[in-house]
Amino acid sequence: MAETAIESVTAELAALEDPKMREANRKRGDDHGVNLSALRAVAKRLKTQHQLARELWATDDTAARLLSLLICRPKAFGLQELDTMLRQARAPKVHDWLVNYVVKKSPHAEELRITWTGDPDQVVASAGWALTTERVAKKPEGLDLSGLLDTIEADMKDAPDRLQWAMNHTLAQIGIEHPGHRARAIDIGERLEVLKDYPTPPNCTSPFAPIWINEMVSRRSGA
Repeated sequence: MAETAIESVTAELAALEDPKMREANRKRGDDHGVNLSALRAVAKRLKTQHQLARELWATDDTAARLLSLLICRPKAFGLQELDTMLRQARAPKVHDWLVNYVVKKSPHAEELRITWTGDPDQVVASAGWALTTERVAKKPEGLDLSGLLDTIEADMKDAPDRLQWAMNHTLAQIGIEHPGHRARAIDIGERLEVLKDYPTPPNCTSPFAPIWINEMVSRRSGA
């Protein structure tokens, strides 16, 4: 199926294009006009087809790449291939899905985390911090949490937006998951004031680390 499906699948994605959706996505930095629920429905029908996923990625079309990430086999990608894909993934949604749906499931995740975190490209570095946040929450053994806080304290305030957001998430996760580091994480957040004034919709938790940490800890304690 994969050998003959690429044309029909890309035609189907083109038919799903909605100019209003494209304009809404454009404001967030994404250049596609396909409703994500419709995209997921296509992926559910196609199921896992790794070769087709590779072909969709190669089109360089954002909607096609999002679909490819839903139907690929994450563990089938090599380390260098994932590194190349991340550097090609300039649309924020493609970047996020690649990291969360593919790289986090890869046997190369830890090596890429280390490589990416120190990359001079802020988008690539933000992927490294996203993987670090995952480890802080799920597999913190061996992580230097104090060292991470040192880096966040020194660099987060002046980091570019996407990198700053990713580092802030790591800061909050350390405070939420590790009581021994909670006071310092909150103190760093309070002093740096990163995302303190971020507009937060009603019933949503602020991304400002001190509020975020206290809210999640309170929820878990049942307070």
